[in-house]
Amino acid sequence: MSAALARLTTPTEPDGSRPVVGYVGADVPVELLTAAGMHPLRLTGSPGEPSTAGDRYLGTGLDPVARSVLTRLLDGAYGHLDGLVVSRDCEASSRLFYAVRELKRIDPAAPLPPVQLVDVLHLPHRTTTRYVHAKLAGLRATLETWAGRPITDDDLAEAIGQHNRLRHLLREIGELRGRTPALLSGTQALSLVAATTRLPVRDACSLAERLLAEQPSEVDGLRVFLTGSGHDEPGVYAALEEAGLVIVGEDHDWGDLLSLRDVEAPTMLALAERYQHNGPSAPRASIRRRAEHTASAARARGAGALISYARVHDDAPPWDFPAQRALCGLPSVLLDRQPYGGLTDDALAAAAGLRGPVGAVR
Repeated sequence: MSAALARLTTPTEPDGSRPVVGYVGADVPVELLTAAGMHPLRLTGSPGEPSTAGDRYLGTGLDPVARSVLTRLLDGAYGHLDGLVVSRDCEASSRLFYAVRELKRIDPAAPLPPVQLVDVLHLPHRTTTRYVHAKLAGLRATLETWAGRPITDDDLAEAIGQHNRLRHLLREIGELRGRTPALLSGTQALSLVAATTRLPVRDACSLAERLLAEQPSEVDGLRVFLTGSGHDEPGVYAALEEAGLVIVGEDHDWGDLLSLRDVEAPTMLALAERYQHNGPSAPRASIRRRAEHTASAARARGAGALISYARVHDDAPPWDFPAQRALCGLPSVLLDRQPYGGLTDDALAAAAGLRGPVGAVR
């Protein structure tokens, strides 16, 4: 692993020079957090740790990521947070927001930060744009209150430029996976993208530039495109790649979807349009749109097979899979009801079976 990649994939703690605001979901406009002078920190779960507190308040029938995040919030695992922004990107995120807000209400001394919900809709209508614009304006006002100062238009323009730059660099890094052979593994790419969500945007850009300047190494294996549930940690990627596969692309918002679209102008309206039209994610997009995007992205990366990974209590991916499989026209497998951060033995065997004769696993 290169020095830059090792640095990016090593967890870093905020340096205390600015307020830290945690956020959940790719619908949160991080540009506003940066413009407010804050350190945005995307919160991840921890599949190797019990989620007892989260299970207590959210129930065990909800996506385990949300339950893990709530547990870690209550345990103080993220360090001091000056605020928390949660997007309504799925049912689990919504329930996480309401749980945090209620716990904070009934026990003001609880180790929980003030929390704000941001509701971004993804319908292709002008009325939707106006709605999203209003919701982002409300978030801007809340962040100004937390920061104790206004967010100027110059602050916003600078933050938009910085985050566009980071997205551009991440797309360049993604192109390394599309080479033949691939010049970056899926595990490395996922870890890299996750690391940029923990760093101030200038630091993330600097380290991404260093990675692009280094000599990449070739990665061998059956080229696979991964769809389905999101992955906030690399356990599943590592297991699949250890089985002889190489994940050359994905369509979840901890991977390629995060950097797919830029903000087209340094304005609040353009910011609203970027998040309105961002995606398509499994919980919020139509089956047809998901399938079209998956097929196009898999072709662009030269994938030779398709894997849909569906985490337990994440019900959207299995509905998408038949249309994705049909449009991709690749050897495909659905790995349904999988544990958070891992794979059952049967699922791993099914995925590894894609390396056999074409058509052996579909």
